Amino acid sequence: MTTSASTTTSTTVTAVPAVAVDDDGPRVRRRRRGLAPGKPLPASRLVGPLFVIALWAVASAAGQLDTGAIPAPWTVVKTGAHLWTDGTLTTDILTSLERASYGFAIGLTAGVVLALASGLTRTGEALIDGTVQLNRAIPTLGLIPLFILWLGIGETFKIAIIAIVVYIPIYLNTHAALSGIDNRFVELAEVQGLSKLRFIRQIVIPGALPGFFVGLRLGVTGSWLGLVVLEQINATSGLGYMMFQAQNYGQSDVILVGLLIYGVFGLVSDTAVRLIERRVLSWRRTLSN
Repeated sequence: MTTSASTTTSTTVTAVPAVAVDDDGPRVRRRRRGLAPGKPLPASRLVGPLFVIALWAVASAAGQLDTGAIPAPWTVVKTGAHLWTDGTLTTDILTSLERASYGFAIGLTAGVVLALASGLTRTGEALIDGTVQLNRAIPTLGLIPLFILWLGIGETFKIAIIAIVVYIPIYLNTHAALSGIDNRFVELAEVQGLSKLRFIRQIVIPGALPGFFVGLRLGVTGSWLGLVVLEQINATSGLGYMMFQAQNYGQSDVILVGLLIYGVFGLVSDTAVRLIERRVLSWRRTLSN
């Protein structure tokens, strides 16, 4: 008797790369890797500062920091709340904001006007650019003694120094953006018969905006950096004055309160400029967006 056995054959499927055939023969089609950094994370710019504060808190709780030199975060918060309740911190913050605002407004206006005059005309470039480059090479804080002799030791010289700190980066970046506009756009505007005003509005301003916003961010930060030094010279109020007085009495917690407020102001103002830049330059497609 013959017994027939059924045989089951198992087939193993092996994944092979897709093969494309062209005139030169088969070639392997590889999957392209994404080179872009990906979608931006929400509130990503707060991760770094919060991580530093967390390390500070952990080191303070573990007793690894000298409380006389670097007080714990909760001590700094308690000191800030006490100064706010007394009303001294409110007065100092408002005074600092007023000085920074006046100096920033003057520096912003001067930087934009000088950049346009220098970037759009050869005569303006000959008269302005070399002078600004010379001013940039001179340490701005080194001008303080001379400005005190010229303007007195009151509020005027402080605002003037802040304006100089602000206008230099705005001018440099805006002028560089104007100089970097492709000459083909200028030729196209001439062929189209655009007037000078339309040329500036449709070609110059859009082309210079990216550089302008870079300078604006640097100018905002520079206004706070200059302010902390200037408020220690013949001042009776302001965050810099508060920190200078705290140094004399060895109050490191008060100094850290002032530094943290400066840091918050700088971060908030930079974020505000970034948001405005993203909205104004929404037509651009860059890695950041």
